[in-house]
Amino acid sequence: MRFPKPPLAAMILKGVLALSLPVVAHSTGVALVLGQSKPARDAASSPTVQESQTASPLPALERAQDLISHGRLNEARAVLLRALKVYPHEAALHNFLGVVDARQGREPAAEQDFKRAIRESPHYGGAYLNLGHLYQVEAGKNPEARTKAIAIYRALLRFDSGNTEANYQYAVLQLQEGSYKDSLDHLLRLPSADQNVPRVLALFCADHAGLGRLDLADSDVNRLLGSRNLTEADVLPILPALQAHSTGLAIRLVEGLVKRQLASSSALQQLGRLYEQTGQFERARSTLEEAAKEQPQSATPLVELARVANQQRDYRSALGYLAHARALEPQNAAIHFFFGMVCVELDLHQEAYASLKKAVALEPQNPYYNYALGAVCTQREDAREAIGYFQKYCQLKPDDPRGMLALGEAYFYSHDLESAGKELKMVASNPETAAAANYFLGRIASDENRWAEAISDFKMALGYHPQYADAYAGLGRCYLAQRKYSQAEEALQRAVQIEPDNYTANLNLTILYERTKDKRAAAQAQRFAEIKKQRSERAKMFLRTIRIVP
Repeated sequence: MRFPKPPLAAMILKGVLALSLPVVAHSTGVALVLGQSKPARDAASSPTVQESQTASPLPALERAQDLISHGRLNEARAVLLRALKVYPHEAALHNFLGVVDARQGREPAAEQDFKRAIRESPHYGGAYLNLGHLYQVEAGKNPEARTKAIAIYRALLRFDSGNTEANYQYAVLQLQEGSYKDSLDHLLRLPSADQNVPRVLALFCADHAGLGRLDLADSDVNRLLGSRNLTEADVLPILPALQAHSTGLAIRLVEGLVKRQLASSSALQQLGRLYEQTGQFERARSTLEEAAKEQPQSATPLVELARVANQQRDYRSALGYLAHARALEPQNAAIHFFFGMVCVELDLHQEAYASLKKAVALEPQNPYYNYALGAVCTQREDAREAIGYFQKYCQLKPDDPRGMLALGEAYFYSHDLESAGKELKMVASNPETAAAANYFLGRIASDENRWAEAISDFKMALGYHPQYADAYAGLGRCYLAQRKYSQAEEALQRAVQIEPDNYTANLNLTILYERTKDKRAAAQAQRFAEIKKQRSERAKMFLRTIRIVP
């Protein structure tokens, strides 16, 4: 947008003097606006002797502006405070003081300064804009600040409906809120020349996509890519909204930046994520590799590369990326966690244990790290270590029944069947955990030779999960122990149909065929020998019971 630069005094008087706060998304370039149409006094007050000697606050405002522009904020503050003793109701002075407070990181004080300026002069547009900008800067840390910013721009537009900056920033905020129609309506209030500025075209594109008008959004993309003044900063802020409604348009827009050599490493990362989102994993990896080359000291693109490789089941490459990322950020718990999860997929249990233990040491209150480490601990010779991590998970996520299920299983693998039974019974009727809980209750009963109870538990598990191979295997073992061979074979065969490499089912089929002198005994024995060579899947089974996102 075009903002002319008139002489200093006129800028102060018209309220368009720009100073820089941290840039907000889609800022028009005016980060702070100072001044008002006329220096304001309370109508009921009369000038003091000192006021009569200083006819106007304008010299103080000009002096403060000069000091602020040279970064001499403490001196500017002193000038403003002296002037406010003479003109305590002068809105422009409070507005300038808000600028100084904002520049010095005193946001709460700046907020009060701008509010005071508005109280002193309710139609002082510059103070409204400053307060709105302040809230937009804070919105990254405090979601409520965005609501406040919307309210302050709405208040300004009630008495100045054509204010370009307010309409623009209001449109930005409404886009972020998903109110595409309201955002679009305020973009259409902008002067026609401003509607063709790239950052405004980008908003049009996102709003049109959000409203399902993809033909118009496609036209907006063409206009954007044809603009000579297009920058990456115009495009990146709208990508979340755009890709939610048309990933293809988002990809085309970022590819256009790359083609025009306008894409930074950040844009390349965005493009890599978009390719990943659409299943174009090879293109995602090559793009993220380029981003990593441009940021050799950053772990972020390496972690994203690892995520893509992990989705491709290229686990060894994923570990390579993560090892590099871990060297760059050795105190990043998330990287250690991800490394451990990939090690689980490769059956590298000692490496998984060490990496997940490091993640928990760095972030002991993370429930998912505790859960994952507990799962890996069940794989170790002494599974008792898992109990503490699952107990911690249950403390951190008390409403998740899967935590109690995991704790019950940890007790089971630690041979504390009494404690296991207590935990498992608590979740045996919850739909999320009933199948596994009843299965392990069946395991406990069968280990204690309570065959009828075990059969009942396994059948209960199958009632919740008819394709539960382990439950069929447990049922077959019970029948085998009772010499009910036909029923045993039926259950065990059903288990291997569902899961051909099921350890328990194949073991008991081997025993059954040998005991009944079945001609299939030799082949089954050979089959079981092959399965024994495979590593246990217990940790993977645990981790699949809960969604853990690297």
